[in-house]
Amino acid sequence: MPLHLSKCHELIVATSNPHKIRELTSLLQPLGLPIHPLPKDGNLQPVKEDGDTLRENARKKASGYARQLQRWVIADDTGLEVDALDGAPGVRSARYAGDDASMAMNLALLIEHMLDVPDDKRSARFLCHLCVAAPDGSVALEGAGECRGRIGRQPIGEFGFGYDSVFLLEGRDQTLAELDEAQTAEVGHRGHAARSLIAAWQAS
Repeated sequence: MPLHLSKCHELIVATSNPHKIRELTSLLQPLGLPIHPLPKDGNLQPVKEDGDTLRENARKKASGYARQLQRWVIADDTGLEVDALDGAPGVRSARYAGDDASMAMNLALLIEHMLDVPDDKRSARFLCHLCVAAPDGSVALEGAGECRGRIGRQPIGEFGFGYDSVFLLEGRDQTLAELDEAQTAEVGHRGHAARSLIAAWQAS
């Protein structure tokens, strides 16, 4: 293991989303490191997610918060790409209905945009990029994952968050929101990304 990774004894998750914090804490257990949320520090400046790709945003968040905190940080950026919408919402998945829109508004807009799309043209994929940055802001490690499926016509399921309730998994008649945490970790994009990152960490 490179010296810089050997010095990592904890990870801060660069998000205030409780669902992501819980999911990443569980997925990263094989690393054997304490996982903490971002500290509630009034001096902590938000990192603007204005990159053109998920990878760029994940790197910006990890590096930006790592430098501010002088601690090891892991960040993710996740996007939903819908083929019938030319890859939208994509990198703007969290801001699809506008910069200040709620997730419910984003979901409603997606359903509206897909109203007239036939069942055989509703293919989509969730993509996730993870990045670990050292306290000096340098990128130490990355991982990526993908989950394929299609967009349903109405929200189904009580679990998950974001667009999970309309994302029907490839080869199944279930949405991500119908799966429990263990099932989501096995088949979901964030689970694939976490395993990719862990494998790279353990091989380094």
